[in-house]
Amino acid sequence: MSGNAARIQAISQIINRDLMPPKAPERLEEIWAENVFNLSKMQASLPKAVFKSIKKTIVTGEKLDPSVADAVATAMRDWAMSKGALYYAHVFYPMTNLTAEKHDGFISVQGDGSVISEFSGKVLVQGEPDGSSFPNGGIRDTFEARGYTAWDVTSPAYIMETDNGSTLCIPTVFVSWTGEALDKKVPLLRSISAMDKAARKVLKLLGNEEVAHVNSSCGAEQEYFLVDANFASQRPDLLLAGRTLFGKPPAKGQEFDDHYFGAIPERVQVFMQDVEETLYKLGIPAKTRHNEVAPGQFEIAPFFEAANVASDHQQLLMTILKHTAKKHGFVCLLHEKPFAGINGSGKHVNWSVGNSTQGNLLDPGDSPHENAQFLVFCGAVIRGVHKYGPLMRAAIATASNDHRLGANEAPPAIMSVYLGTQLEEVFEQIKTGSVSDSKHKGVMDLGIDVVPPLSKDAGDRNRTSPFAFTGNRFEFRAVGSNQSVSGPLIVLNTMLADSLDWIGNRLESELAEGADLSTAILTVLKEVMEEHSAVVFGGNGYSEEWHKMAVDERGLANLPTTADALPVLKEEYIEDLFEKTGVLTPVELESRFEVYAEQYILSIEVEAKLVVSMAKTVIYPAAVEYLSKLSSTMASLAGLGVSFEKDTAQKVADLTTSMMTTASKLEEAMKSHGFASTEEHMQHCAFALRPLMDEVRSYADALEGEVADSFWPLPTYQEMLFIK
Repeated sequence: MSGNAARIQAISQIINRDLMPPKAPERLEEIWAENVFNLSKMQASLPKAVFKSIKKTIVTGEKLDPSVADAVATAMRDWAMSKGALYYAHVFYPMTNLTAEKHDGFISVQGDGSVISEFSGKVLVQGEPDGSSFPNGGIRDTFEARGYTAWDVTSPAYIMETDNGSTLCIPTVFVSWTGEALDKKVPLLRSISAMDKAARKVLKLLGNEEVAHVNSSCGAEQEYFLVDANFASQRPDLLLAGRTLFGKPPAKGQEFDDHYFGAIPERVQVFMQDVEETLYKLGIPAKTRHNEVAPGQFEIAPFFEAANVASDHQQLLMTILKHTAKKHGFVCLLHEKPFAGINGSGKHVNWSVGNSTQGNLLDPGDSPHENAQFLVFCGAVIRGVHKYGPLMRAAIATASNDHRLGANEAPPAIMSVYLGTQLEEVFEQIKTGSVSDSKHKGVMDLGIDVVPPLSKDAGDRNRTSPFAFTGNRFEFRAVGSNQSVSGPLIVLNTMLADSLDWIGNRLESELAEGADLSTAILTVLKEVMEEHSAVVFGGNGYSEEWHKMAVDERGLANLPTTADALPVLKEEYIEDLFEKTGVLTPVELESRFEVYAEQYILSIEVEAKLVVSMAKTVIYPAAVEYLSKLSSTMASLAGLGVSFEKDTAQKVADLTTSMMTTASKLEEAMKSHGFASTEEHMQHCAFALRPLMDEVRSYADALEGEVADSFWPLPTYQEMLFIK
C-alpha cells in the first residue's frame, strides 16, 4: 500500500472491531491466589514438621533445611499437575531487565519405555542454565558457561496459564559457577539481610526487647501506554525501539487535563479487567486503575508487599500487561517516553521498612517529635540520600529514562528528600539541639452540610520531588516505567543499612560515655542534620533556581544523563558501601557497570540506525513523491495562468535536504570506534549521536506538517493516541 492507505485500513479495522466481550468478574475470594503454591496450600499438602520448617524460613528468613526439599517437590508437582501443568521452569531475573526461564517436563522415561511424572527435591532446589549467554560484564566467558539457579523459598511458586498451556514457575536466584551474582535477586536478598541486621541492632539499642525480622516493603505504581496493534505494526520505531523516533505532536495533547482520572475507554477497561483477573489468580494485589495524564496513558497500582516478592510480582505484572494487550489487539508500551510532547511513564516505588513486633518503622504517628524510633529511621534515610544520592541516580539510569527526568513532567536528576512541613519543622528543631512540638493533623470544614468534615494532613505533597515522604513511606518517583524495581530497592536497602549501622555505632558510643538514651538519640540526630540537611528540599524541584541552588550552594550532584550517572558505580566509596554491607563484591559491582553501560550504548545505537533507516526509506520517499506531485500540479496551474502559494514546495525541498544531510552526518558519527574507555563510548552516544538524532527528527516532524496527509506513510500521533 502507498501513502496513507495502510493507515486508513488500520483505522477502519479499529472502528469496526467487535469488542472482546467482558467476562462476568469472578468472586475475588474464590480466585485469589488460586495459581500460587502459598503457605495455605503447603499446610494442606505437607507433613506438619516439613511445613513448620519451611514456614520458619519464609517468615523469619532462617536458613532452609535441605531435608524438606523432596517432600515439598512432591507436593508442588502434584498440585501443579492437578492444575494442568506438565512443565516446570526455574524463573530468574538476569541483568537484561527481563525474566528468563527454561521449561522442562515432569516426564521421566523408564527402562521399559513407560513414563512417570517425576520432580525431585534436587531439581526443585537447583538448576543449571548457561551462565555465559546472559549479560555478565566479563564474569563469565563463552568457554566458562556453567551457571546455577537456586530456589528462593521466600517467593512462592506459581502456575503461569496461557492459551498454549500451563507451567509451574519457581522463582530462583542465578549465580555463576564461581559464585558471583548474575541476576537482580541475589543482591536484593543480600540488601534485605544487611538492612535487617542493622535495623535490629538499632531497635534493640532503642530499648526493644523483642525484635522480629525487619523487611522492606514495596508498592510500585506502573504507568503504561496502549496503542492499537494495527498502528504499532506500521511503526518500525515502536516495534524495535519501543518509542516513536518521529512524530509531530497533535493539535490537542494533554493541555486540557481531561484524560487524567477521566472515564476509562470501554475497550481499555475490558483489557484492564482481564489483566486484574490474571493478577488476582497469581496473588498479586492490584488495587487501583485509572487514566493517566497523557492521552492513551494508564496506570495500575498494587498494595504493598515484601520487597523481594513485590519485585518478582512487578516483573510478572509487566509481562502480563504485554501479553494481555496482544489478546485485546493492543500493544502495551512500557518505554519511559514513547511519545514526544506529552508526559512519559514512570514507576513510583513506594518503599518502607518494618516488622511484626514494631510495625511500620517509617510511621511517624500523631506526634512525630515524640516518636524516637521513627525519627531515628527517618534520619537514617536522610543521611543515606545525602551520602548516596548519586548512587540513587545511577540506579534509575537508562537510555529511556533520560528522556523523562528533569523534563517538567518527572522529578529532576538531582536527588533530594521531601519531608513535608510537619517533619521538616521537627528536624529543624533537632538541628538546634531540642525538639518539643510538631504540627498536628486538622479538620477541613467545607461549609456544606451534606458533606462531612474532611481530615486534613499535617503536610502537603510535592510531586516534583524525586524522593518524597508520603505519610508512612517514601516514594521514589524517578524510577523508569520499564525498569525492574530490584535495582532501586537494592540501593535503598543498602544505604539504609549503612546509615543504621553508623547510627547504631554512634548510639553505642554515646551510651558508653554515660548519656541517657534520649540524649544520645538527640545528639546523634543533631549530627545527622548538621551534616546532611542540605538534601532536604520542599520547594519546586522543576525550577531552574533549585537546580542552581542544589549544585552551587548545597553541593548536590546533578547527573542529567546515564553517561554521567553510571560511572558513579566505579567510585571507591560506592564500592566500599556494597562490600562492607555484603551486597555486592567489587567484581559484581564492576560487572553491573559494564552490563548497564553496554545496554545504554546498544539502545542508542539501535535507535540511531532506525532514525537513519526510517529517514531514508520511509520519510524521504514520501516527501519526494509529494514534492513531485506538487511540482507537476504547480506547473499545470502556472500554464493555466492561475496564481497560487508557491512557498510550500520550496519548504518541503529544504526540509528534505536538511533531513538527509543530517542523517548522513549521523551515519558517519555511528562509524566512530576505538574509544579509550566505556565511559568515552557512552559520552559519544549521549552528546554526539543523540543530538544528531534529534536534529533529523526535527526536520522530519516539520515535514509531517507540510506533506499532504494522503502521502504520509506513518500512523500519526493523533491516530495512535486518540483512536482506541
